Amino acid sequence: MGNCDLRVNVGGFEMKNPIMPASGAYDYFEYNADVFPMSELGAVMVKSVHRNPRPGNAAPRITEVLGGMINAVGIPSVGIEKFMAEQLQRFVGIGAPVVLSLSGNAPEHYFESLEIVADDERVGAIELNLSCPNVGTGLPFSSNTALLKEVVSGARSRTKLPLFIKLSPNVTDIRETALAAEACGADAVTIANTYRAMTIDINKGKPTLGNISGGMSGPAIKPQTLFLVYQACGVLKIPVIGCGGIATWQDAVEYIMAGATALQVGCVNFTNPMAMVEIIRGLEAFMEKKGIRSLAEIRGIAQV
Repeated sequence: MGNCDLRVNVGGFEMKNPIMPASGAYDYFEYNADVFPMSELGAVMVKSVHRNPRPGNAAPRITEVLGGMINAVGIPSVGIEKFMAEQLQRFVGIGAPVVLSLSGNAPEHYFESLEIVADDERVGAIELNLSCPNVGTGLPFSSNTALLKEVVSGARSRTKLPLFIKLSPNVTDIRETALAAEACGADAVTIANTYRAMTIDINKGKPTLGNISGGMSGPAIKPQTLFLVYQACGVLKIPVIGCGGIATWQDAVEYIMAGATALQVGCVNFTNPMAMVEIIRGLEAFMEKKGIRSLAEIRGIAQV
């Protein structure tokens, strides 16, 4: 191997391969399995940092389901000011460019956070988490097109960094929200966050999660999210980052053939800490076998 070009450009953000963790789905420090160097990845994604400190949701926060898990962690955070002052430096020298995920409960939270980030050179790109289903009211900003436009437009005017918008799958038509993000200055969209879901503890007769509902992720959601990516790639001019149920290199190939430029790997990291490296190596082996020199040759070929 070695003759294949896995490099991608996501709205001006250069990656040596298309694989990065989904926000909150991989720990780089104390709880890292330390099974591979982070330099193997195309990028490292920071768990969403909230504007203000927050403890997260009440326990229990995670429950396993067939084909995945439901989480209602609720974005516990030290807040953007403390993160920038004390934690961001830890990512310097990690071996891959940094994508900083930002979250908030109101548009001004995102604007204030971006002003505090101030295009810090340690950050390679910004992802706005506008789609977390278990924070605040549970209504993602990206489910409301007018609110989505307000946040993306305001964010665009406050940063020169590549701006990714993470969208919710819990909408009637993903193309509407994706196009709205593109029109307001997004450099890429991430499709998608988790699906609203719940389980019930039949012994207690109560919801399993402390937050009642949470977001479902894992292999079971891949066909659904793959279709959303396919739809969005059919109408957008900006890149799409596919995120949803990716567990194998074959999943990655499907997403790229649907039109995705980069990919985020989430739930599988909890059961297989080598998953992202296996996906990168499998993707490269597939390209070698098929005589594919660059990902551009297969990107979007399934579009009809």
